[in-house]
Amino acid sequence: MQATTLEELAELAASFAAQRGGLLPLLHAVQARIGHVPDEAVPIIAHAHNLSRAEVHGVLTFYHDFARKPKGQHVVKLCRAEACQARGSAAVEAALVRSLGIAMGETRGDGAVTLEPVYCLGLCAIGPAALIDGEPVAALDRENAAQIAAELLQ
Repeated sequence: MQATTLEELAELAASFAAQRGGLLPLLHAVQARIGHVPDEAVPIIAHAHNLSRAEVHGVLTFYHDFARKPKGQHVVKLCRAEACQARGSAAVEAALVRSLGIAMGETRGDGAVTLEPVYCLGLCAIGPAALIDGEPVAALDRENAAQIAAELLQ
């Protein structure tokens, strides 16, 4: 991280320090500003909130929506819950992995797309389902998954 970003991060951390239960709002604010919560932020946040680095790291890694690395321009969150598995999400995942050229949990080297697992989007009756840039998409199959991947890479 750049020094100015670290300074801004320290100021942001200090602004949440007096707030009771301010750690989660701070982590959300950091992610909103930077796009992720980098490892370099952990000691700054810990110091500002009088917590250990382990405590901050534990919270950061417990909640799956906090990203520790930058995400792609597009984010595909594919449901891996049992209902979607029963409706063929493994084939959808294979099509996405093949079409995007990345494994589940990775971001393409060009930064175009991140592919992430999620465990239930509440669209069980019309799965397999995914969130694509925050928008729900259901009734996925190999063909429309490959088409979606192609569109995201354009």
